[in-house]
Amino acid sequence: MNDLPLSHAFREAFRCHPAGVALITADPGTAPVAMTVSSLISVSADPPIVAFSLSARSGSTPAVLAATSIVIHLLRYEDLDLARLGATPGADRFGPGVAWERLPDGAPRYTTVRTWFHARIIGTLPVAGATVVTAELTDGEASAPPGAPEHESLIYLDRRWHRLRETSGGRAELTPMDAEYRDVFR
Repeated sequence: MNDLPLSHAFREAFRCHPAGVALITADPGTAPVAMTVSSLISVSADPPIVAFSLSARSGSTPAVLAATSIVIHLLRYEDLDLARLGATPGADRFGPGVAWERLPDGAPRYTTVRTWFHARIIGTLPVAGATVVTAELTDGEASAPPGAPEHESLIYLDRRWHRLRETSGGRAELTPMDAEYRDVFR
């Protein structure tokens, strides 16, 4: 045991724990919102249910929780700009130059993301500093990447975006996307 608080060990452990990257979009009827998350997990395949957490510090959290439906975008390396956009406070996530559309019920969907799911929130659990959300998938698309999945994956690790790369020896390794770029997504 050491003299540091457990919260320090927790932050250090999860800073070194790699995660996939997703972007959640919603519109509760006032305006579309988007936020990048690295907490998305699968819960059930039949029916298809996922869970994720939303930070209480995010200005988008109340809008996502108030929406009748959401869109969950599973991001790949080619979607890095969208991941950054959804992680940047105050950014215009649906402005000029951002390709998106509305689904029939009004939910916003980024059209350049190849894997996405329309969903409805089926449960929430408020916890200290966040809300854990469960959602049932109702529609969507999951297209195969043009190359090997390990070359297309977008990974979040140590507060940076990474891409898997194949070495000359045929092994996969993580490559930081911007060695000097530390994003604001935490």
